Amino acid sequence: MKKAEALQRIENLSRELNHYNHKYYVENISEVSDFEYDKRLKELQELEDQFPDLADENSPTKRVGGDITKKFQTVAHEYPMLSLSNTYSEEEIVDWENRVKKLVAGKVEYVCELKYDGVAIGVRYENGKFLQAVTRGDGSQGEDVSTNVKTIRTIPLQLKGDFPEYFEIRGEIFFPLSTFNAINKKREEQGEELFANPRNSASGTLKLQDSKVVADRGLDCYLYGVFGKDLPAETHYDSVLKANRWGFKTPDVDNKYILKTDSIEGIMDFIHFWDEHRVDLPLEIDGVVIKVNSYAQQEELGSTAKSPRWAIAYKFQTEQASAKLEKVTYQVGRTGAVTPVANLSPVALGGTIVQRASLHNQDQIEKLGLHEFDTVYVEKGGEIIPKIVGVDLSCRKDNAKKIEFIEVCPQCKTPLKRFDGEAHHYCPNELGCPPQITGKIIHFISRKAMDIDGIGSETVEQLFNEKLIKNSADLYGLTFDQITSLERMGDKSANNLLAGLKKSKNVPFERVLFALGIRYVGETVAKKLRKHSKI
Repeated sequence: MKKAEALQRIENLSRELNHYNHKYYVENISEVSDFEYDKRLKELQELEDQFPDLADENSPTKRVGGDITKKFQTVAHEYPMLSLSNTYSEEEIVDWENRVKKLVAGKVEYVCELKYDGVAIGVRYENGKFLQAVTRGDGSQGEDVSTNVKTIRTIPLQLKGDFPEYFEIRGEIFFPLSTFNAINKKREEQGEELFANPRNSASGTLKLQDSKVVADRGLDCYLYGVFGKDLPAETHYDSVLKANRWGFKTPDVDNKYILKTDSIEGIMDFIHFWDEHRVDLPLEIDGVVIKVNSYAQQEELGSTAKSPRWAIAYKFQTEQASAKLEKVTYQVGRTGAVTPVANLSPVALGGTIVQRASLHNQDQIEKLGLHEFDTVYVEKGGEIIPKIVGVDLSCRKDNAKKIEFIEVCPQCKTPLKRFDGEAHHYCPNELGCPPQITGKIIHFISRKAMDIDGIGSETVEQLFNEKLIKNSADLYGLTFDQITSLERMGDKSANNLLAGLKKSKNVPFERVLFALGIRYVGETVAKKLRKHSKI
């Protein structure tokens, strides 16, 4: 293919892929199959490899990541990213609204929005193309995380419509709860420490050096605050509607994620509705933001050194309940880390029934001063994993015994060790402790490791319990008869597993390194080791 033909094809493919991407991730409409999408993406990648000088920095191929960022550069904000003043009091919202009406001329409209519990981001566009993404930082300057933000598929790389020549749009990057829960489930299966909450995990993910890992995590984003000169709208609400037409995923008007009102009654209705229904959302929120709608009135009200006078945040009370501590049990992960778990009497919290809460480690137990059968306070505000935040001492019995951290592994009875600088206790019996053995094998077969089709965690447990395997290497010695001897494993399942084992022998060496589950050797380290090895 000649260079001119390649350029035309690259432009056509990029336009198609950007269109399909927006339809699928923003509008939830699938216009082509995954196969057709992947085929176009592969063709585009091959053309960019063949003609690297034709590759656009905002190409759809950037969505899958792969670039490594050694250091995030500090960037000054063109418009300060001020934090909002906030309150837990409805009376203070009334006082704020009264002050606004006294300070500005004319009728005042307000926009109520959900306060997304994520990471603030500012994304700059020039001539409709993604230019740069910067974190909040200290409000006057932040870090350039453009490479990682490009992997978030709901953030457009090319705009459409009547967008300004140059502007910045701000919003919040977050983890959808379904994605966050799936990540934690996988980490639990692999014996890894669970992420505490979506907000901190989103922040940590955005700072990862390997953009491919960021792409695989599945972050999402709502964008809604438009900043710039000569904007095509005179109000915040109209800017949000226009931004949606330019291709941004903005707060959903139909689902009441955003509301325009001219009264304190409308503001309060919005607050009360979402205080009750926030448990039904697919993401975490911690309150509601109220803004003056008119840009002219915003400018008239101005800002203090820390926050704008034209906006305020109402924060919901943290959800908390009391429950009886039935007992403390201990889980052993694939690395040997021992995690205490509080087993509780069932209690309703955050729209679910909670019966377990993580205690993290010995230090947490001692900090809480837990005793047997204590009545404890459980919290789930912004936390997916419930946590114990205190003890109701008035309910403690006089003869209650203090809970002491165990000294031996609950599975194999090996004395535990705690290394200097480590918060966890570890079982050192990695070759003889059942949950460590099966955890390592489950990690070995996982998608990002050896990616062995036809086998899951339940089958691993079956094979181990039947003494057919005692480590990952034993998988490759399994026979057809051994596999079919297991419950729910017929001829087809056995053949699929054997085929999966055969196929896995061709995975790249860095994935083999990662699959071995060596402590401190994650995906990024494994790639670096492979790069510097002679294998």
